[in-house]
This record gives sequence, structure tokens and C-alpha cells, in this order.
Amino acid sequence: MTATVSNFYYGAVTPVAAYLMACVGAGLGLRCTTRSLRRPQRRVRWLALGAVSIGSGIWTMHFIAMIGFSVQGALVSYDVTKTLLSLVVAVAVVAMGVFLVGYRGGSTVNLGVAGLITGLGVAAMHYIGMAAINTNGGLHYDAWTVVLSVVIAVAAATAALWAAVSIHGLWSSFGASLVMGVAVTGMHYTGMAAVSVHLTGEAASAQSSITLLSFLLVMLAAPFAVLLVAAVIVMFDPDMMLGDDDSDRAAPAPYGGGTDFPPQQPTQPYTTW
Repeated sequence: MTATVSNFYYGAVTPVAAYLMACVGAGLGLRCTTRSLRRPQRRVRWLALGAVSIGSGIWTMHFIAMIGFSVQGALVSYDVTKTLLSLVVAVAVVAMGVFLVGYRGGSTVNLGVAGLITGLGVAAMHYIGMAAINTNGGLHYDAWTVVLSVVIAVAAATAALWAAVSIHGLWSSFGASLVMGVAVTGMHYTGMAAVSVHLTGEAASAQSSITLLSFLLVMLAAPFAVLLVAAVIVMFDPDMMLGDDDSDRAAPAPYGGGTDFPPQQPTQPYTTW
């Protein structure tokens, strides 16, 4: 028997919250990447923080959205190992793309390769997270909708990486993060549109809904804390105090000597990360 599936059990709360977390992760990642280009001596640290921010934002978006996932007549639970594996995959593939463009630049070929790797990885994160679902039924997917979700993931990843090396202004980064949030969240709900559930066991009660919600909230605690720490680091960085234009004039040229950032010493020492 095919069950009725809903992705909006709590109404608009989960998709809106998921979108906001995707935007936060994307925005922090963009700011970290900008700082890595201005500070070559600390590039690894900033790129790593950016990758963790974007990856955590995507993963948090996914599982906040999954709080609204329900199957009529079935209990839903999650395998802890696969759930955590999906988080590792999300951060790892984003790190590959971010470090690739962070060190090799934003050429068309480089962006294409990095975007493909990262996009396929994000899609893998999504479907590993879906494979973690346990229920008294089987999950089935519409192949063409899955393909569409993967295409959206690759396009979103490529756009994110392009923005990471091309957009440096504070308000431009803010606008880009809003667009990236739409793309990432759109990929998730496109993938969810491919899902159907065929029940194989007896209908179950909804007694575990509170337990399931508690599990997802516990899983979300760590990446949410990471995003909070990243936000504090970015907000208290001297570039935020100087402003983008001032810091552009003060910073050395990225990639070893372009004309966009004159190679002069900062007017004051940086004492933070």
C-alpha cells in the first residue's frame, strides 16, 4: 500500500527555518572565503572554516526540513551512523570545492570541476540522509525527479563556489547567500518530491513523534553550535570593523599579485584568528 507522504507536517515553519539556515551557512562561507583571499598566510584556516560553515548549513537545512517529513500510518526513525555519515560527507565535499577554488582560482574549468564534485557530494549527502530513514515500509524514488535534484545541486554548488571567489562586498555576499539558500533548499524539496513510501507492515501509531523530534534536535545541536562559533569569529574579525573597501586597500593581492588588491601592509596588526 502506498502511504500518504507530507514534507510540511508543521506547516511553513520547517521550510522557512531550513531556508534561513541554508542562507546563514552560505553567508558565513562567503565571508570566510573572502578573508582567505585577503590573508594568504591564514588561507587554510579561513577556507576550512568556510567549508565547515557551508557544509553544516546545508546539513542543518536538510534535517530541519526533515522534521516536517511524515508518513501516514508509519513510524519514522533514523539510523545514527548514516545520519552522522551524511554530515561528514556534506563538510568533506564542500571542503574539496572550496579549497580547489581557494587555491586555484575561479577559472571556468576549475569552477566546473569543483562545482561538479561538490554538487554530486551534496546530492549524496541528501540521499545518504534519506537512506538513514527507518520505517515500516520501503522508500521508492522517481528516477527523473532524482536526476533533476542532482542537476540543481550541481548548479547550486557551482554558483556558490563562483560567488565565493567573485563576490567580496558585504551586501553583495548577503544577497548571494539568499539566492544560494533558495537553490539549496530547492534541491532538497525537489529530491523529496521524488519520494514515495510503500508500507509493508501494520499501521503504526504516532506515539514516537516527540522522540523523533528530540532525536533530530540533538543531531542539529552540534552543527548549529559550529555555525554560531563561525558567526562570532566572522563578526569580530577586523575586516568587519574596517569595512570591505578599507580592508581591500589594506590587504595583499590574492593569488600572488593581481591589481585588484595593492600589495601594501595593513595599517594596524591583526590580532584575531
